[in-house]
Amino acid sequence: MEEPLWINILFATSDTGKSTTGINGQFVFSQLLIDCLLRLQSNEMDKKELISYCEKEYENNRTELANLREFEKNYSPDKALWWYTCDSFFYKTLNAALRKQNFHMIFLYRSFISDMHRQLQHYQSKCSIRVYRSQLMSSDELDYLQKSIGQFVSVNSFLSTSSQRQIADFYMGDRAQHMNLERVLFEIDADPKVVTTKPFADISMLSKFADESEVLFMLGSIFRLNSINRDDNQIWIIGMSLSRDDEHSLKQVLRAMKKQNGTGETSLCTFGKVLWKMGKFDLAKKYYIRWVSELSNSNPSLLTAYEDLADIASQQNDYEESVQWRQKLANLKERMPLSKCQKIQTIKSTYHDELKAILFSVNTISHFIRY
Repeated sequence: MEEPLWINILFATSDTGKSTTGINGQFVFSQLLIDCLLRLQSNEMDKKELISYCEKEYENNRTELANLREFEKNYSPDKALWWYTCDSFFYKTLNAALRKQNFHMIFLYRSFISDMHRQLQHYQSKCSIRVYRSQLMSSDELDYLQKSIGQFVSVNSFLSTSSQRQIADFYMGDRAQHMNLERVLFEIDADPKVVTTKPFADISMLSKFADESEVLFMLGSIFRLNSINRDDNQIWIIGMSLSRDDEHSLKQVLRAMKKQNGTGETSLCTFGKVLWKMGKFDLAKKYYIRWVSELSNSNPSLLTAYEDLADIASQQNDYEESVQWRQKLANLKERMPLSKCQKIQTIKSTYHDELKAILFSVNTISHFIRY
């Protein structure tokens, strides 16, 4: 049986002011995160951290440790999809990270995600195709999808399908084995003409299991949910079609936010900003600090880093920490050839945060005295 399918549903809205909050916000930010990660360079330190994590995760599993040694020794970018189709630590840990939205693990996997993306682009299907995926779903999950017909869905993982329906049927199993779950078959129509940044390809020749006629869709692919019907065998048939990245109602919001991230190579700063916008303040701070540790003491990018770290701390109501970052910013600007106006603005910002810190402390003390 296939693993659960984790999706975000985009509900049509005319209120662009609410387009980056709630359910639609998850849709937007999942797309931004993928765009950012694909353009973020990796380094050996990150790869070693990933290997170290997997060693601890599978320390009592000799088979997986052997797989890990093989991966460490012989991995190459043209083998990314082969490793993904193996039933090994690579597939398990990557899918678990995507399913649980473990952003740090996804971050560590980014170079391998990029390798998979490039392979899918290289082997992009040239003709329209119908593919299938079997799934077990609870009645609540199915009901949620039934209420979402006509909407767009984005998939939070790589989507594995087969061009052969009988293979999908085989994985579905017998209803008697799963009395509390509904048997579902996704029928997906995919036209390569709509592909912009999220490719799909028949990876049979690249897979460890060539006889499964596997067609793989890129992480974050967007589909339109067209229909849901039950057939004579009591199987729910869910019809979907691959969508363009810019076909949905939030295309302008997404385009504007992507523009803010630029078109070239991204940095830890960009990744931190996306997490910041998602409201993941502690995680954003972690990557900003990681970025700072990689910069020289005279790098002008520290100005942005310190200012953003101060703003993040302010949004967390940690005004004392905000003051500390503002002070670092002020000290740095003293050493840099900046205009008098810029230095005055830094002093004002520091004073503003110091005042907030004092008021916050006074209010906290008053609260404890009162109670």
